[in-house]
Amino acid sequence: MSEEMTDRPFPRGALIGAGVLIAATMVAALAGRVGDIGTVRLPPAALVETRDLVFVDRPEGGIAILDADDRSTVAVLAPNTDGFIRGVMRGVARERRSLGIGSEPPVRLAQREDGRLTLIDPQTGREIGLDAFGPTNTQAFARLFDRETTSR
Repeated sequence: MSEEMTDRPFPRGALIGAGVLIAATMVAALAGRVGDIGTVRLPPAALVETRDLVFVDRPEGGIAILDADDRSTVAVLAPNTDGFIRGVMRGVARERRSLGIGSEPPVRLAQREDGRLTLIDPQTGREIGLDAFGPTNTQAFARLFDRETTSR
């Protein structure tokens, strides 16, 4: 029975049809991406408040978060705490390293007119919508707008 299957070629019409379908799908996806066909884009809401922050690793494993303007301490994250902030900043640091950018330039925390929080890396152009990660994680960054020095 296996000999019968190997002797018969795959139907040529099915192969051509599959190739045409794949090509048409790729053309449609490319047209949508290049021509903005079928996409919905909302313009970003205006910035209401921003704060430029510098994240500095501490010898004991903590992280000091400094205001970029006056270098005052905004918060100190104790070792093994604030996993969401650490995770987001690890991603930012990884991208910067891949582009040959150090950790010294600040990142911008932005509060938008519609209430959303965004972390903007002016060095790479990356914007991270923090609200996508839920209210608890958003609050971790929102507290960094507090102008009084905080520690954790």
